[in-house]
Order: sequence, then structure tokens, then C-alpha cells
Amino acid sequence: MADFFILVFSGALVGFAIGLTGVGGGSLMTPILLLMGYPAPVAIGTDLLYAALTKASGIYFHQRKKNINWQVMALLAAGSIPVSIGISLFVIDDELRASEDYENVMTAFLGGMLILTSMVITFQKQIQYRLLPARLSGQSSGERLEHRRTLIMTVLLGMVLGVCVTLTSVGAGAIGAAILFLFYPGWKATSVVGTDIAHAVPLTLVAGLGYLFNDLVDLILLFSLLAGSLPGIYLGTHVGSLFPDKIMRGILITALMALGVYFTILH
Repeated sequence: MADFFILVFSGALVGFAIGLTGVGGGSLMTPILLLMGYPAPVAIGTDLLYAALTKASGIYFHQRKKNINWQVMALLAAGSIPVSIGISLFVIDDELRASEDYENVMTAFLGGMLILTSMVITFQKQIQYRLLPARLSGQSSGERLEHRRTLIMTVLLGMVLGVCVTLTSVGAGAIGAAILFLFYPGWKATSVVGTDIAHAVPLTLVAGLGYLFNDLVDLILLFSLLAGSLPGIYLGTHVGSLFPDKIMRGILITALMALGVYFTILH
């Protein structure tokens, strides 16, 4: 019973972080589960389904506000979903539970992704406003979408996210959004976030099902986390308006960087 309440509290803590800052699901949940002693494959697989379920409602709300570009979402999915399925079929299996070497590789990869995520969040504005390709800044999103190079790069981004998210559960949020800003600089931030979430949900669902079919998802753990995360997200969304965004994002960045260094170097 005590373990159940700890898991519910962990879900509430991560949900609170998501509601407070808009990011932090995969970036925080998997490290927390690893620190609690869960094997890396089980922590990642459970977190992937957790992310899919907690973000699913975001598609509905963003679609109501017409923030989702379904054509770009389809391009991302065309790259990410096949890659994720391929990893599930040929890389992930039940033997990962007993594979110490693979556990170490996944943990180190996760640490690297956490560090990268913290840097992307830190320099998000610089990425959005200073590193945008000048030659694209005057074009509309529709014209860029028709450009062959942009089409190819969007699919390639999906493939990269497919690898990163399936193997670490990290990358579908902050990293995907940051690169979309580069590819589509004429978009509003809400369109980038909406399209990123619309892609993240099916990707994390497909990746999570791959772990589930290989018996690498703890369903009791999953439902315990969900029980805490939903009220946590609600509370974080309302509390977030009371605190300066810089302070909240600073705490999140520090936590992600510290966890990344721990799992990459110290673990």
C-alpha cells in the first residue's frame, strides 16, 4: 500500500510539472522510475503509455483551436512510426530485463537526451528567433511545406524522434517542438505545440505498445501514475499562473541537467 501511494505521488509530481511548465513528462517520469529501482526497459515502456494517455486530451483542445497542421503531423509520423515499429520488432524483447549491458546503454542514452532537452529548453528563444533560416522567414507555411527539402527534412526529423522516443521516452516534446520552429519559422508557437502534441501521442502509443507486447510494461505502475498525474496536471496548470515562468523553467532545466549528468556520468 505504501508503494502505491509513492507511485501516485510520483505521478502527481510529474503531472504538476507538466501543468506548470508544459514539458517534463517523459523527461522526468522515466528518471524517477529508474531512481525507484525499476529496470530501464520497464520504466521507459510504462512511461511511453503514460505519456500517450496523459497527452491525448491535448489533441482535442488544440484541434478545437485549429492549432494542428495535420499535413506536417503526417510527415512526422511517416518517419517516426515505422522506425518505432522496427525497433519494437527487432530490438526490444523480454530479454532486455536481464541484459545489464543494454540497460547501461539505454540509461546512458537517456542521460544524453535529458541533457539535450535541458539545453533546448534553455535556448528555446534563441533557437526560435536567432537561428531561423533567413531565406525561409518571408515564406508562408504552405509554401515551405511544398518545398522538397522541407518535406524530406520533416520526415527525417520524425525518424530521429522515433529512435529517441522509443529508446528513451524523451524527445517528443521540447526537442521536436524546437526543430519544428526551425523548419516552419512562420508558424505561431501554438501551432508548433499543437502539431508536436498531435504527433507525440500516436508515437508514444505505438512505442509503448511495442514494450507492452514484449511484456515490458508494468500495468499496475501505469494506472498508479495516471491516478496521480491527472489531478497533478490540473493543479499545476492553475498554480503556474501564480509564479514567474522564468523561475519554474529554471527549476525544470536544473533538474533535467542534473538527472542527465547523473545517468550519463555518475550512474
